Amino acid sequence: MTIAQLCVAGEGVAHPAESGSLPSMAGTDLLQFDTTNLPRVILNAVFRAASIPELTPRARALLAALARTVDARRPFAAIFARRELLTGRAIQSPRTFYRSLNDLEAAGMVTRAAQMRYGQRGQFGRTYIHLTARAAAILGLTAEQANAAKPHSSVSPDATLAHGAIYKDQFPTTQKRQPGTLPTDLQRLRVLGFGDFLIFRLMREARELGKRLSDVVEATWQHLKAATRPISYLRALLRSTADFSYRIRAIAAEAEALHESEQERQRVDQTITRCAGLVFLDRSGSRRFDVASDGESVTVYEVAESSPRVAVSGWRAQFVTALHRKDIFEAKHAELEAFAAARRRATTPANSAGQGSDIPRALTPRGRDELSTIKALLRVW
Repeated sequence: MTIAQLCVAGEGVAHPAESGSLPSMAGTDLLQFDTTNLPRVILNAVFRAASIPELTPRARALLAALARTVDARRPFAAIFARRELLTGRAIQSPRTFYRSLNDLEAAGMVTRAAQMRYGQRGQFGRTYIHLTARAAAILGLTAEQANAAKPHSSVSPDATLAHGAIYKDQFPTTQKRQPGTLPTDLQRLRVLGFGDFLIFRLMREARELGKRLSDVVEATWQHLKAATRPISYLRALLRSTADFSYRIRAIAAEAEALHESEQERQRVDQTITRCAGLVFLDRSGSRRFDVASDGESVTVYEVAESSPRVAVSGWRAQFVTALHRKDIFEAKHAELEAFAAARRRATTPANSAGQGSDIPRALTPRGRDELSTIKALLRVW
């Protein structure tokens, strides 16, 4: 039966004001505790005493008990406390208590005065413990409390709790994540003063606004790193209506096209290098291609033309494309002999005056250029 049920039923549960004691909770008596409020300097001293790694655990426990017992206004005065009180506060047996006291004395933290006599009985029985100057400085009980345990550092700031912000919220409603690994393209924001938490927060804000922080940073990086206040500038970019993803896609497309063009150029250069100094014919057998030994030019022979044509630029890509489509092929000796014979028959004067007189002559590119020049001069005149 719960406490509420007992109160309703009236089964012997008295009001605290009437009985003078608190009721039992779930059948268990309340624990007894000391309501004494220790001064802050004593609390700091107890904490420091329990945080000295050079001492043994038992010595740290006894030093914390001494820090609770010493007079903060007179840290070097004798500690008036019976052995039972100190062993109880240190939670030690008498034998462990004396071992701990020896450890503290060996470490220079306490001194023990000579044993004193009882005034009336004349018996030895009292020994007072004193903190040393080193112990008082370490525990923060003197003005020379500039972190004697860490002399190389400055005075530590006051902590709100014993171990900093680890125990800030014992029952949090929301838990703040630790920063994970930033994307590679966003790590450059650190040099502009962006912290990891801020970058992850900006990633969330960008996602809520329908953007990607990586796209915004990539598209505006040159302007962002030159901004006087990059954080404010980046937030303004996130709130803008610009489509940064489209810009990134356009940049990526341009880069891809440039990469493909470079790959194609390398492929053409490699093919021309392999074809340097070779002779090729087309499938119809009407053209012969002589690639120069350095691969910089190609000489084209037509069956019906007596003079060859030389191509210096703009022929490499077309030549490689025709070669891959097998429109041209590397000629053998017999095929070259047949092409030469056909060219001799087509270009002899007798053949041109006889049966070849009714065949129209082909206009070469050179002849076309010269004809255009003559027409232009006639128009001027």
